[in-house]
Amino acid sequence: MSHGTQEIDAAALRLARRPRKPGPSAKLHQVTLTLARCPEYPDGSAGRGYVIVAPLGPDGRLDAALWHEARDHCRVRRFWTGELDRHGRLVHRAGGEGGATWLIDYEDWTNEDDETGYRLGTHAFVEGEYVSIRDADDGTYHTFKVARVGPAKLGGYV
Repeated sequence: MSHGTQEIDAAALRLARRPRKPGPSAKLHQVTLTLARCPEYPDGSAGRGYVIVAPLGPDGRLDAALWHEARDHCRVRRFWTGELDRHGRLVHRAGGEGGATWLIDYEDWTNEDDETGYRLGTHAFVEGEYVSIRDADDGTYHTFKVARVGPAKLGGYV
């Protein structure tokens, strides 16, 4: 082995051992929301809800700066018993009530199917907490319980 090859191998080994700065995906979380109790479902419904890959800060709140870095990974799957799953993306828009709006966008070419959250930017996505999302079909808000929060599983749809 030549002297130059040994130097390259040694440099590669040092780089492999060096701690890497976490990328945007290190702060993405997979959040599962299930329908909270309501008049139609007094016990709630685990068969109705969302799985969201979301950029969460240390306090469990949505992080707009991280969303800008990792928005292509911020995906949503809406599951509703008796209906096909819907796939979309988590979107942050400047302006709106409270200075910004977080919403679920299913089709880029229309806003008619968007489901907005009620002040989602101020809520902590912590197990046991509640959030509200407006149904695009009838405009009513449904309350969801944060059922699970864990590391995001990237590389596929949620």
